[in-house]
Amino acid sequence: MEMVPSEENELVSKEIENAADEPRVLCIVQDTTNAKTVNERLTLNLPASTSLRKLFEDVASKAGYVNNTFDLVWGSPTDLAPLDHSSDKPLSESGFEAEKKNFLHLTDKDGDQPQIASDESGTADSSGLDDSSRDRFVGPLPRDGTVGCSSDYSSQSYSYSSILSKSETGYVGLVNQAMTCYLNSLLQTLYMTPEFRNALYNWEFEESEEDQVTSIPYQLQRLFVLLQTSKKRAIETTDVTHSFGWDSSEAWQQHDVQELCRVMFDALEQKWRLTEQADLINQLYQGKLKDYVRCLECGYESWRIDTYLDIPLVIRPYGSSQAFGSVEEALQAFIQPETLDGPNQYFCERCKKKCDARKGLRFLHVPYLLTLQLKRFDFDYTTMHRIKLNDRMTFPEELDMSPFIDVEDEKSPQTESCTDSGAENEGSCHSDQMSNDFSTDDGVDEGICLESSSSAGLKSKSSLTYELFSVMVHSGSAAGGHYYACIKSFSDGQWYSFNDQHVSKITQDDIRKTYGGSSGSRGYYSSAFASSTNAYMLIYRLKDPARNTKYLDVQEFPEHIKYLVQKEKEMEEQEKRQREIERNTCKIKLFCMHPVKMIMMENKLEVHRDKTLREAVEMAYKLLDLDGFVALDCCRLVKYDEFHEYLERSYEGEEETPMGLLLGGVKSSYMFDLLLETKRPEQVFQLYKPGEVMVKVHVVDLKTETIALPVTVRAYLNQTVTEFTHLLSQATGLSADTMRIVLERCYNDLRLLYVPNKTLKAEGFFRSNKVFIESSDSADHQVTFTDSHLWKLLDRHGNTIRLYVSLPVQSQLNRTLSQKAGGDSGSLEDTFERAKGNRKTVEAILEESTEKLKNLSLQQQGGNNESVKSTETCDFENIESPSQEADSTSLDNRELENRIQTSDPESNVQSEERSDSDLNNDRSTSSVDSDILSSSHSSDTLCNADNAPIPLANGLDSHSITCSRRSKANEGKKETWDTAEEDSGTDSEYDENGKSKGETQYVYFRAEPYTSDDGSGEEQKCLLVHLDKRITLAAFKQNVESFVGVPSSQFKVFRVYANNQEFESVRLNETLSSFSDDNKITIRLGRALKKGEYRVKVYQLLVNDPEPCRFLIDSVFAKGMTVRQSKEELLLPLKEQCKLNLSIDRFRLRKKTWKNPGTVFLDYHVYEEDINISSNWEVFLEVLDDPEKMKSMSQLAVLTRRWRPSQMKLEPFQEVVLESSSVDELKQKLSEISGIPVENTEFAKGRGTFPCDISILEIHQDLDWNPKVSTLNVWPLYICDDGAVVFYRDKTEELMDLSDEDRNELMKKESSRLLKTGHRVNYSPRKEKALKIYLDGAPSKDSSQD
Repeated sequence: MEMVPSEENELVSKEIENAADEPRVLCIVQDTTNAKTVNERLTLNLPASTSLRKLFEDVASKAGYVNNTFDLVWGSPTDLAPLDHSSDKPLSESGFEAEKKNFLHLTDKDGDQPQIASDESGTADSSGLDDSSRDRFVGPLPRDGTVGCSSDYSSQSYSYSSILSKSETGYVGLVNQAMTCYLNSLLQTLYMTPEFRNALYNWEFEESEEDQVTSIPYQLQRLFVLLQTSKKRAIETTDVTHSFGWDSSEAWQQHDVQELCRVMFDALEQKWRLTEQADLINQLYQGKLKDYVRCLECGYESWRIDTYLDIPLVIRPYGSSQAFGSVEEALQAFIQPETLDGPNQYFCERCKKKCDARKGLRFLHVPYLLTLQLKRFDFDYTTMHRIKLNDRMTFPEELDMSPFIDVEDEKSPQTESCTDSGAENEGSCHSDQMSNDFSTDDGVDEGICLESSSSAGLKSKSSLTYELFSVMVHSGSAAGGHYYACIKSFSDGQWYSFNDQHVSKITQDDIRKTYGGSSGSRGYYSSAFASSTNAYMLIYRLKDPARNTKYLDVQEFPEHIKYLVQKEKEMEEQEKRQREIERNTCKIKLFCMHPVKMIMMENKLEVHRDKTLREAVEMAYKLLDLDGFVALDCCRLVKYDEFHEYLERSYEGEEETPMGLLLGGVKSSYMFDLLLETKRPEQVFQLYKPGEVMVKVHVVDLKTETIALPVTVRAYLNQTVTEFTHLLSQATGLSADTMRIVLERCYNDLRLLYVPNKTLKAEGFFRSNKVFIESSDSADHQVTFTDSHLWKLLDRHGNTIRLYVSLPVQSQLNRTLSQKAGGDSGSLEDTFERAKGNRKTVEAILEESTEKLKNLSLQQQGGNNESVKSTETCDFENIESPSQEADSTSLDNRELENRIQTSDPESNVQSEERSDSDLNNDRSTSSVDSDILSSSHSSDTLCNADNAPIPLANGLDSHSITCSRRSKANEGKKETWDTAEEDSGTDSEYDENGKSKGETQYVYFRAEPYTSDDGSGEEQKCLLVHLDKRITLAAFKQNVESFVGVPSSQFKVFRVYANNQEFESVRLNETLSSFSDDNKITIRLGRALKKGEYRVKVYQLLVNDPEPCRFLIDSVFAKGMTVRQSKEELLLPLKEQCKLNLSIDRFRLRKKTWKNPGTVFLDYHVYEEDINISSNWEVFLEVLDDPEKMKSMSQLAVLTRRWRPSQMKLEPFQEVVLESSSVDELKQKLSEISGIPVENTEFAKGRGTFPCDISILEIHQDLDWNPKVSTLNVWPLYICDDGAVVFYRDKTEELMDLSDEDRNELMKKESSRLLKTGHRVNYSPRKEKALKIYLDGAPSKDSSQD
């Protein structure tokens, strides 16, 4: 082999002979095994004949890895099985595409990282690198999926190290479930604590007492065993969280790591009750302090003893701009006493009066493991936001606690103080909330050397030196972030970073970078520019050789732990074997037409690559549960394309061939499917050869006007039409001499095959095709195809759909009929009978509409892209159509209607209205989901339900393979013909000559009445309608008029969508082309809109109500109507339906834009001339207390509201009418209504949606008060229309001084008020979920306690 440069200037292998003519495969390999190489790509340009074995060797050479220590998997999709490193199969046969980019991922093999190949110096790891190339980990590493951390932090100054495998660090990471980084940090810290880990190992689980799944100590023990013995790089924590009683939603809740520590310790104490580990937490982590008050006059001291598990240290004192510089400073401030004087004087029991006193805390006992919490999270009362303090705070590697211990208090008997105070676990310094009594017995727990001293467990001050071993770091803000832990191993003294699944070595310099802060001086704003990655919790261990222990080695494990280790190893091996099976399992879609039920079944066949085709057939037979319906020897698997309904090939003679070879290897998805084909015992399976095309042949009978079920034949694309005609003649028995063949290439595209020598490929045949054939001696052969009977029949077949129509209920119809002139119209049953008898034959309909059908079809053929319809039989025998003449009653009523004689072609825009059932809801069309505007073509052809499907030998029939993908594709098509909002009205139901448009546009229509039970016990009258979908809405209404029993102008048509939401269809000139088979229509009684009319929704505007927008009624406004006329029309409905008895001069109509009030409409304004109007239009009705002040369009109506800072309240709205847009006029008007001097009047424009709600805690400083402008219609105000909200105040009025308690109380009230009104609350971005661990393994059913 020689090396030649590729296009990417990479050296690639090339065969010496004939390689230049061979296709080449471009492989791009991404190394995902560590963070440093994840963005690098290896490029190899190899001959297509290169084997997989050679590919692995080349990748290993380029990447610097030992071969067979890594896997190669496909880059997309990512769930494919790894490639076989030992295979000699060429790349061209292994799924690689020549002359294209093939993306691969280099991954770990069986959870272990690839071994690095030795270089010339003999080094096998990164230790051979120089110092400049050794990056060290400091900050948070990018993790898989990037979940579990906020994106609002960065560490530009940090250097990221390459991730070391377990073989180099000796430690295993923990997988982040989503946002469980805080849990992972704490678990790793506890695992790296020898005393805690060893004590946990010494505890033995008793299966008789509780379940393993809900036992928190057992799951922790199991996790620690895996961390110590597993070969994986990272392990899951789901079993631990399940023992907490958490579900998957808890993984998406980030909590405070200190809070988790307290809650977990409390849960462990509860679980360890009555065991040797019952007092383990107290012995390791619990300390004691004195909370005292000392009188400065007599020296009397009152005190009590409190216990603590951690010490909270303040970063920055309240009200101070200076932060503490170190942990020592914060500890000193923690015990620094404060003086109680003035109003805070202390009542002394000995002096019997209030005296100056000193109050403080003293440490009496420090624990073996000292936990310090740096309180970096605070609340900013200025901005009303939670904040994080990123100030710099140093912490020593060794901490001497002796300066903070009170010598005098050491001499006091500890139990005396506890008895004296009578309190347990109370005070200002305990965040643990535990109820354990403090014990003076420092006994030795099993597995931990806790020797008690002669002084009841207290160490002398000279021996209180602690060494730091864990730093839990938070990176991010108060709103969210990421936790990781820096932990020192007590085995070798090396510091490691445990960042979820990544474990890496770090140094002391990296620890110092977690101090926080910036390099500048410590000022009030210093934390705003500081690094957001800093230490949050510190854990120290007492340096005491007598008590310090080492980690238990595997050989030192107790017997029950050794058993657990063996059990976990067996489970890991089983998982490994299962993964290996998964990697070699082919998963492919399986279809089968049920031989009895005649429905297409779908499933997924999972078969090992080494299983033979015969075994796969047996597995598919059992999977589809066909036993008892068909014999196994009557089944076979064939290659199938479900999308095109195409049988690609059969596998004759390959019954013993492995499935991996037949399917082309193991892949996550295949470009084809499998069909389990069935036959009857006497039938013979047809041979399917590659390259054949499948044709479904429908025989048409012109005499009976029927189209038969399809017969499937297979042909070749290079066959001529003559050869194809003879093939069809053999398959159907029809004469080839008189046969006419019509190919339906796509919807409504019919092509007559009349050129004998033309090939099927040239005619447009594809994998799967549908043809119609007819062979008769009729004169129809002599007619032009588009004028022939055959074309008319096929055209009608292709455009006929089936609709379900719900008619008005009997009670409503009877009331309507009784109110009509000549009230003997009869019952609905009589109407049905009249409608049934009033029909024409199909021949008459065809004779009348042939020319129109032809013209309509030819017009639509050019741009119609609908997909090929599913094949179903159509039977047009005994087809009838309704008479074009309505009954005398309907005709007489139509003659009484007001007809609009002219039609406006400019107004033919689309429209829809909501159903009457939505009257009490907000009618805004913006709330309508766009997906309700789509429908799917489940079947586009008219079906005769009486014709049973004919089973064929190949298992396919007229219902054969449903085009599920095609239907899903059609669901995405938007049908906007009756939903557009820009409609300028509706069409007249009659043309310019007064003739019904339903008559002039008439096409095929047939209806069959039936009844259905609506669930309420009352029968629902319905229609099953078969019609040509090119029919207009006007023609549809004319045809169903006789079934409804009232004129078409007296009922409305509503289209019912998949979610049962109804929309009125009002565009009479539009066709029903957007409808498809089995769509539903509801007919409701009520006057339909006429030309120039608009349905309008009227809402009441209540400016000072909590709910300022309330729906009143639906009304109809007409083009040319004045506002006053529309107000007159509203008076009676408002009185009857809404109980509003109004005077026409005491209410106004105004523009409504969502919830915002706009332009005031004056009485003389004319709709469509002065006021633009559209369908789904909405207006506000506003009741006036005084006569209307708005007389001209030059005036401006502004809604004003006074802010009183001294009372912390907003007054109600008042309207101010301005003659101009002058700021001076606005201030003058505000001065008149408020009494504030003009020079002291300040105003600001409201923000957001009416009523522009804002917290009274924010309004004084957040709004842009007193803008420097002279007119209102310029920036930043832009007040150009009525309805703008303006706040104003007296600038001399002082803001109320609030105490912290008052502010907190007011904040709660404002939060509740603004949340109820649906407005944004700046200072409460989200409600945090409380962290809980459930001891019984599941949360309580009473969720109200949460």
